[in-house]
Formats: sequence, C-alpha cells, structure tokens
Amino acid sequence: MSKATAPELKKYMDKRLFLELNGSRKVSGVLRGMLFPDSSFAQLTRGGSGFDPFMNIVLEDATEEISATDRADIGMIVIRGNSIVVMEALEKIV
Repeated sequence: MSKATAPELKKYMDKRLFLELNGSRKVSGVLRGMLFPDSSFAQLTRGGSGFDPFMNIVLEDATEEISATDRADIGMIVIRGNSIVVMEALEKIV
C-alpha cells in the first residue's frame, strides 16, 4: 500500500484563491497558512511552512459569494480541508 502524499500548495501561499465548499458555498481569499494538528492559530498565521494531510487552510481577506450579486466580507477564516471541493488560483502561479 502506498503512502499518501500531501498536495503541493506552497506555491499558492500569499495568492488569492477561489474555493467551492460542501453545500455549494463559494469563498475567495488570500492563502496565509495551512493548519497543522499540533500548531496553535498564532503559529499558523505567522507563516506556516506547509500543511497537514487534511489540507486545513487559513484565508485572509475572505469573502463569501452568497448569490451572483451579493458578497459578504468574512475576514480571516480557517477552512477544514475535507470541506474543499474545488480550489482555483485567481492570480498567476509561477
């Protein structure tokens, strides 16, 4: 049995992302860190260097798309990796 590898998300750090979540929720924001199971939120927001196998992430300046015309400012949020259905970069990734 092969060991699962974590996705390569380091190149997405500090880039604006669009996420579609379970329940057809849509959120966009700047990726600021990835959550480790044994890390505190303070350590996480100071520049996480990776992410856990669950791909839990932190978005800053996040907004939720409520409808085609309505958006709600959320601020900084932690999103559980297992709720992410689609992830799209809204900025050029080098």
